[in-house]
Amino acid sequence: MMIVMKSEATEDELAAVVERVESVGCSAHLSRGELLTVVGAIGDRERVTSLGLEGAPGVDHLVPILKPYKLASAQFRTGERSVFDIDGARVGGDEFALIAGPCTVETREQTLAVAESVAAGGATMLRGGAYKPRTSPYSFQGPGRAGLRLLREAKDETGLPIVTELMDARDIEDVVEVADVIQIGARNMQNYPLLTEVGRTDCAVMIKRGLSASLEELLMAAEYVLKEGNERVILCERGIRTHESAYRFTLDLLAVPALKEMSHLPVIVDPSHAPGRRDWVGSMSLAAAAAGADGI
Repeated sequence: MMIVMKSEATEDELAAVVERVESVGCSAHLSRGELLTVVGAIGDRERVTSLGLEGAPGVDHLVPILKPYKLASAQFRTGERSVFDIDGARVGGDEFALIAGPCTVETREQTLAVAESVAAGGATMLRGGAYKPRTSPYSFQGPGRAGLRLLREAKDETGLPIVTELMDARDIEDVVEVADVIQIGARNMQNYPLLTEVGRTDCAVMIKRGLSASLEELLMAAEYVLKEGNERVILCERGIRTHESAYRFTLDLLAVPALKEMSHLPVIVDPSHAPGRRDWVGSMSLAAAAAGADGI
């Protein structure tokens, strides 16, 4: 349930609502927008409905959230979209984020050269993989901690915030020391223990849509992060598996307006993974921007 507070509600009235929500065994998620302050009461349906907050001091009205993804739902922000500041780079709102860099960190020379190039090209964040999931166990899996050190050096050189993938909860401390955005790859979109752990960090999280995942499943993955208190979640469309074999994946650009209708979270697009060919990336980037994406 969403508890919408009056614009003139005091901090004591807000605290009393939060205390009431928690007293029945539910969790209270506070969202302060430009116009409204909202308390999300998340928990057992019977407990939520027994709160008895109608007409309570400071409470304007109650709105039941019917979607299974409560905190990710557009209802939770009542018309306001989330905008995140990530070490000076904004994602969402009127800004268009450009996240660029090497798929895999390989050498110091490669990493720093690409970092300088993408910074000069106007990128807002640097993306590079220190840990890489590969279909074949014999393919290069990334340099691990050594790669994280190279990404830190690249950030020191360029000032660009770092986006890098996390695959294993055992590496979370090392990754969080360097990353400004933790990337959850498509193959880990439904790794719920991993999502729970990153939800307990204060690092922004970008979740890539799974190869065969529905939009609701993507939003439920985001919910695992949000319910732990981490509000900075970015959704990423990167292509889904269909019957078509002329390209690697089908880039589902309808996901952009659909997700923006379903959720308040920023939506970005990976325009290169699905084509698998560099000469098609430009047109897919323009199409993503035209579809209303918050970045690529």
